[in-house]
Amino acid sequence: MTQEVQPSLAERLKRELSRMTPNEKRAAVRLLADFPMAGLDTAARFGDAAGVSAPTVLRMIAKLGFSSYGSFQDALKAELAAQRETPLAKGAGVGARLQHGDPLSDFAAATIENLRATSANVPRDELATVAALLADGRRAVHLLGGRFTDAIAEYMTVHLRVLRPRVRRLAGQPPAWLDQLLDIDKRDVVLLFDIRRYSDDLLAFAERVASRGAIVVLVTDQWLSPISRVARHVLPAHVAVPSVWDSSAGLMLIAETLLAEVAKAENGAGTKRLEALEAIRGLEE
Repeated sequence: MTQEVQPSLAERLKRELSRMTPNEKRAAVRLLADFPMAGLDTAARFGDAAGVSAPTVLRMIAKLGFSSYGSFQDALKAELAAQRETPLAKGAGVGARLQHGDPLSDFAAATIENLRATSANVPRDELATVAALLADGRRAVHLLGGRFTDAIAEYMTVHLRVLRPRVRRLAGQPPAWLDQLLDIDKRDVVLLFDIRRYSDDLLAFAERVASRGAIVVLVTDQWLSPISRVARHVLPAHVAVPSVWDSSAGLMLIAETLLAEVAKAENGAGTKRLEALEAIRGLEE
């Protein structure tokens, strides 16, 4: 029997936004904008920064399930530690997390729980909005990932190019990304993948893209990459497994769901392109 993967505090915060009053939402948005550091100050200073009272902050955290500000800060500190966890630190606890003594079974169990947790915590309205943006052929789409997640950006690029025009894979080293900013305008979608340890270069690029008015979409882990501060849409995946590295299975779940939604978009463009491609292949056979 596997242990259920619980949603992160960042995920709970985004999920509860709709239940909050306007002032509570202001506090929550402030926390998301500087997560988790904003909540590590006193309730009074946190409230001042958000433009609300300390009692409003306490009501906001109560809706997240915390009975005291101290327990809320303990949870924030735990998430901050998880964000900063290194491969060596992850590897140190691998033996204790083994359940069956069979690496394949243990890894499969952890991956399945990550997929379930990802499915449970991805906001459906966000997913639908992102799928609609990616299906809109009037918008150019640019994709990029971090050290280990760039392969998923490449995977999505290959598939999206079949389904729609104007899909571009951002390439090269970080200095070369700046040159490619010239081809990104405010109607474009920039889809980024970033999980812990988060990429400073990717963050700097996302900030520049956002300043140009482009729509930044972030696929990240449950603790939320700092890119979430400038991203217009955020889709979190659960990634922890008994390994020195995090798993990309949850990220792939999100990526493949988006591709499936684009392929069946109401405008039928994806189907028409697939038919045209099959016709071209038929001529070559």
